[in-house]
Amino acid sequence: MVLLHTPAGEIGAAAPDFSLMGVDGKKHSLSDYENSSVLVVMFICNHCPYVQAIESRLIALANKFSVKDVVFVGINSNDQERYPDDSLENMKIRSSEKLYPFDYLVDDSQLVAKAYGAVCTPDIYVFDRDRKLTYRGRLDDSPRNPAAVTNEDLKAAIEATLDKKPIPSPQHASMGCSIKWKESD
Repeated sequence: MVLLHTPAGEIGAAAPDFSLMGVDGKKHSLSDYENSSVLVVMFICNHCPYVQAIESRLIALANKFSVKDVVFVGINSNDQERYPDDSLENMKIRSSEKLYPFDYLVDDSQLVAKAYGAVCTPDIYVFDRDRKLTYRGRLDDSPRNPAAVTNEDLKAAIEATLDKKPIPSPQHASMGCSIKWKESD
């Protein structure tokens, strides 16, 4: 397991388009979420201990904001052959068991992760109504211990984006396992 930190986001950059299969058996595209005020795109996976440590908090946050016109989308870009825990079948199981309140999509080609510049799991992006990046960073200041959280960075970023206010600074990098890239031929 390689620990990586996300680079700073290019605030104001447009959300790259995508068309990916979801655990629900349907294709999902960026345009499917065009009616939401805020879009949170999360590069996550099943096997990463950093994702597992914050998973229940991400679910709770997605549930909380669902009534405020905020949509969360999870994307798994890991190499499924080398990491079978992250297969589409296992994504379906995890999504069902954990009651994910968001679409969970598979980026088998890894082109979406590359377009976003994603480097690790979790890698979290917040986009405004115009799908311009307002935030790229961590969930909060205590990824391993929910009881020690003092700054809920993602929550504050979503609220500021909803209110069309600047994101509280500084934006702190997310940290996690590297995306498991496919080996080149």
